[in-house]
Order: sequence, then C-alpha cells, then structure tokens
Amino acid sequence: MSAGFDLQRVSTAARNGLQLSTNPADLPESPFVSVVERALPAVVFVDVKKKVAAADGDDPHSDLFRRFFGDNPQRRMVRPTSGSGFIIDPSGYILTNNHVVSNADDINVTLNDGRSFKATVIGTDPETDVAVIKIEGRNLPVIPLGDSDKLRVGDYAIAIGNPLGELKGSVTMGIISAQGRSNLNIWGGTPGFQDFIQTDASINFGNSGGPLCNIRGEAIGINTAINPGGQGIGFAIPINLAGHVAEQLVATGTVKRAMLGVYLAPLTPELAEGFGIAATQEGVLIQSVNPGSAAEKAGIKRNDVIVEFDGVPVGDLQKFRLKVADTPVGKRVPLAVLREGKRVTLNVTLAERSTEALAQARPQPQPTERPTLAGLQVRDLTGSEKSELSVKTGVVITDVEDGSAANDAGLRAGDVIEEVGGKSVASVGDFTKLVRDARTRGNFAVLLRNRNGDVAFVPLRVRE
Repeated sequence: MSAGFDLQRVSTAARNGLQLSTNPADLPESPFVSVVERALPAVVFVDVKKKVAAADGDDPHSDLFRRFFGDNPQRRMVRPTSGSGFIIDPSGYILTNNHVVSNADDINVTLNDGRSFKATVIGTDPETDVAVIKIEGRNLPVIPLGDSDKLRVGDYAIAIGNPLGELKGSVTMGIISAQGRSNLNIWGGTPGFQDFIQTDASINFGNSGGPLCNIRGEAIGINTAINPGGQGIGFAIPINLAGHVAEQLVATGTVKRAMLGVYLAPLTPELAEGFGIAATQEGVLIQSVNPGSAAEKAGIKRNDVIVEFDGVPVGDLQKFRLKVADTPVGKRVPLAVLREGKRVTLNVTLAERSTEALAQARPQPQPTERPTLAGLQVRDLTGSEKSELSVKTGVVITDVEDGSAANDAGLRAGDVIEEVGGKSVASVGDFTKLVRDARTRGNFAVLLRNRNGDVAFVPLRVRE
C-alpha cells in the first residue's frame, strides 16, 4: 500500500505515547550481572590427570604390549578429569572438592582471564569432600565468603563453574530449595559428614568444586553433587563448614575431629512417648556408649537424651554430629541430658576421632513361656546363647506374625530384646510385664533390639 506514498508505520508504543529506548544505559540491569562481575574472575577451571591401571579394553596398544612383555604387563594410563574451584585468598589458595583432586598426579588451573598455573594439593578431607589446592601467581582475584548459617529457603542461589569440562565460566540461577540434606550417596565417594544445601540452580558434571553464590556475589557453598534421576536438584557444601575444614588443611594439611564415643538415634515422637518424654521434645537418643570413651568417662548412659551441647539446644542428629566433630579435641564441654524424665548436667572432655577409635566404637552388646504380645513370641535365652551373643540378659524372638505391629516395626525371629522402656529384660516374665506397663502409659514401648551385635531402639506399637 505504500507504493508511491510516503507512509510510515506507527508503532503501538508511539500511539500510546511511549518511547522505545535503544540506549543500553536506559534499560534495567539484571541483578545477577553484579554477582557475576564480582565472583566469576575468581572461579577457576581445574584440569586433573590421574594415573590408573589400564585394562585391555582401555588401551589400543594392548596387543603390542602383550607381544613384547607377555600377559599381565604392569601398565598404567593417564585418565584426565576436570572440575571447578574458586580462589579464596590472594596468596593462591583454592577451594574445590576432594573427589575432583584426590589421587591426582598433575593439576593445572586456568583462570577466566586466560592465565594458567600448575597447582599443588595442600590437603584433602574425604569426610566432607573438601580440598584445598594452591597456585603461585600475582594479582589473583578472590571471591568473598558469605555466611551459610544465615541462609533461608527461597534465597537466590547462583552456581558458577565449568560444566562438562568444556563450558567454562557458565552461570546458572535458582533458589535455596532446602538445607541440612544428609544421607546422600555422592559420586566419587560419599562423605561421612553431610549438611548439604539443596538448590534448583543447574549443577552439572564439571561444576563440582565451583562456588554457589548469594545475590551479593559471596560464596555460600561449594557445588558438589547432582541427582541424576531428577532435574533441578543439586547440592552444595555450606561455606561455613568448608571454610572451617580449609583453615585446618592450610594450617596442618589434615583435619582433626572430636568424638564422644556413642551411637545415636533420632528422638522420634514414638520413641519419646515410649520413654515417657513429651512428643515435642527435641534431642538425640544414646543407643550405646563405647567402653573407655569420653562419653563413658563423663557419665553418659544408654537411654539418655542429649538436649543441650555447649550451651546450644540439640535437635537434628546430623547437625549434632557436625557440632561435636568441629569442637576442638580436648575441650571440656557442658551438656544436658534427660534421664528418666529429669534434666542432668554433665561435663565431657572430647577425644580425637581417629580410625582406631572408630574401630573400637562399634555398638557393644549390653547386657519357657511364649506369650504373644503385639505379634511377638519370645523365649528366655539359654546360657550358651548368652555366651555366644555376649549378652547378660534378654529374650530372643522366636516368631513374628505377618501384618502385626512387630512386623511393621521391622522385628524378626532371632532378634534379642535386651531392654523395654530403658529397663533390662531378665526373662520372658519381665518382658511381658514391661510391655504391658508400657501399654498402660501410652501407644508405644521402646525395645532395645540386638541383632548380631548391632543394637538399635525400636518403637513398638502396643496399643491401637
């Protein structure tokens, strides 16, 4: 229609009195731009080479080796892997994951400005999957560290790293989806201490070791793991935990942790009711105390419920384990327990958590009528059975009814019941009386079950 006419199309915005700007300075800026500008320069690409035993299928020259050296030649091949990290100190210290650099023969670090350095391992901690490596360079950028204890679910989370080992300097954004995640199986080695931040910011292979940042561009975690079975589920180590580990690695190359010498169980409402404790009470339950341990020396007993440690209330079991482990070895710490409903204050001097101590801290076994209670049939232990099982008292389960409360509780024939409600069971008569007493008090009886030396508290429903 415009042929021969000098017509101009008028935009809707112009008709409405609006003006479109083509000047970038007039456009609103994404709040994440400043985050990236502050954090990205300190994020590094970690290229690792590890020598591993070569299988024939891995080596195209296997036939040649066999011809000259015979079968089973001692050959090793270099396997490249990669990850991420971030500089936390101007002198060149870099935080990354243990599973990225463990058993490395050669580590090369590349910055976003293109500079490349050889790196040395300062220390690794498989228990938390934290590692510190170091480069020597000048004018190194540093990422500021935030406070992961102040995080809230819903806060912004920005993951920076090198996914797939190729897409260097990638940035993804999401939120903090949850905190305190534990009992996760992590590729490359499952850490013994877990308190993960969960985020829906995309984390992929190669991102491991990179920073998870807040909206201020501070590192609040170390990207560590993904859930291959789901989208939008990634995990990071809280920076406060990682920072505490890094301080020890830089100072000594190793991490010392404290221990009580006990086996713990979460205080569920069912267990609380069985012990006559308010269902809302928070704490952790002592399943067993290792002989000669710091806990035994302090007077801690099985069935105690720890409700306060070093002046801080105790709730979550995993956080309590971390709190104890992070306490200096040899420190004398006050703690409060509930014992038979009464609050007792004790003082414990923490011992060092070592391989030898852990080996000794296995759960220790403690010390004919066949009534059926809650679907259980039991009988007295014979003298030879007590000797064989290293128990002084208890009854053995001979049968568990299908669909019964005992079956639902996971009990099975051959289990030994040493206690009911914190009281020793010397005979079938004791067992019957204690279970019936528990029934008069509430819905659950707490059994101390011994299964081949493995002791655990089991809440058994005794009343519908």
